[in-house]
Amino acid sequence: MPEAAPRPAAAPFAAGSVSLRIYPHNELDAPGIAAQLLGHAALAAEAGFDGVMTSEHHGGFAGYLPNPLQVAGWMLDAMPAGWAAACPVLLPLRPPALLAEEAAWLAVRHPGRVGLGVAPGALGLDFRVMDADLADAVPRFRTGLPRLAAMLRGEDLGDLAGDRALAACADRPVPVLSTAMSPAAVRRAAGAGTGILYDGASDPARLRDLTQRYTDAGGTGARVLIRRVWLGDPPREAFERQHVIYQSYSADAAREHWRGTGFICRDDPAELAADLAAALRDTGATCLNLRVQVPGVSAGAARDQIRALGAHVLPLLRTAIRPEPEESA
Repeated sequence: MPEAAPRPAAAPFAAGSVSLRIYPHNELDAPGIAAQLLGHAALAAEAGFDGVMTSEHHGGFAGYLPNPLQVAGWMLDAMPAGWAAACPVLLPLRPPALLAEEAAWLAVRHPGRVGLGVAPGALGLDFRVMDADLADAVPRFRTGLPRLAAMLRGEDLGDLAGDRALAACADRPVPVLSTAMSPAAVRRAAGAGTGILYDGASDPARLRDLTQRYTDAGGTGARVLIRRVWLGDPPREAFERQHVIYQSYSADAAREHWRGTGFICRDDPAELAADLAAALRDTGATCLNLRVQVPGVSAGAARDQIRALGAHVLPLLRTAIRPEPEESA
């Protein structure tokens, strides 16, 4: 039987794409963590995911990374195909121009394979270790987001107009997402010309409302829905522990819209694919970003999930979320 033709490469955050979140496994030592991150990224690409995402916290917090953009670059070198995004990076901890430069030059090395997402941050530890004030996070984010997004479109470069990588973004922009879990946040993202990133636990009806507010405000970017998934018998205690950690620093307004731990656990791949397709439809999101890892899930168990999702769920999910063909005139 002839081999199936390879799927066309999807751009970062492309409509209908399915990506995977990857986290460090802190049960390993530092070299082991680095190897695991690259191994999981390469496996995700081989399994059929369109891209991978990494995200930021400091001090080894709950299996996160202090340097997600750097790690995204490592992953791109290790992956046979697909894109990588540092998503989200804590924008208030970095000058927007510096983050734009770094992302633009990474995109020079890996054209069409780099995305970026940013968040204001909410964990006190992240700001203490950087000698920054958490109270400044949202004001800095409000001013930094439109500047970052414009620069990664090759616009408003000012004194950085001579930077060849930023100038190249005029022809090949680096797509940017903003975390957005409130009406003000989605309006801010729409005004800055960025896409939006929804969290992994919120109720679909709440996200549908935010989607409507985003598009009403003129937002045209990607709407990325995180969903926590598990195929087979899940490690429920690990999920519950992570849920408690998130509750410890998330805003009350966000928590009131959560639905349990946020994990969708199914024994049947068809049921899991159907649930994910329904989540995409019900929220008005344009693409999915899946997560299987939390502390307590071993690196080996995560690998098994990546393989199982790729083999048994992704083909069904892609069929379910494939855009309807346009009728000919």
